[in-house]
Amino acid sequence: MEETQPKIGKFSLNYGLILGVIGVIWGIMLFTMDAHYTQDTVNTVIGLLLAVGVTIWGVWAYRKANGGYLTLGQAVKLGAGIGLIAALIGIVYQLILSNVLDPDFASKVMDNRLAEAEASGRITADEIQQQKEMGMKFFWVGYPIYIIFSVLIGLVIGLIGGLVLKKAKPDY
Repeated sequence: MEETQPKIGKFSLNYGLILGVIGVIWGIMLFTMDAHYTQDTVNTVIGLLLAVGVTIWGVWAYRKANGGYLTLGQAVKLGAGIGLIAALIGIVYQLILSNVLDPDFASKVMDNRLAEAEASGRITADEIQQQKEMGMKFFWVGYPIYIIFSVLIGLVIGLIGGLVLKKAKPDY
């Protein structure tokens, strides 16, 4: 009797959707508190902890569905898939945020980042204006970078989770 192995894509999709929805809820909460412009360390750490928790949960659920067995390759694929799906959902939310909810989002983010540089005296007023214009033109570049970063983080989390949770099937 041959057992059917669960599909990695199905688990990646399900847990990627969970992580993506949680991320959107987190983003909406930050938006309502007017804290979505800053790159606060606490927000970054909370987002990373959410990613770790949901990804490990997905790897563990896959192992459970696979009869208690998990290879390192399966865990890495799951992590990358979960990261990819969550990133795509996050980008859709960012597009809605920056085009509908807060059309001045990109400008305000650039202002916040350049204000730090201006306060430290590393940049002049003319350079600030030039950098803001250039940053606004290429704001979209952050989306593919976000996808790549999310997949890489998912790979690392999947790798660590796989090292902890792996269990090989017996040869007999």
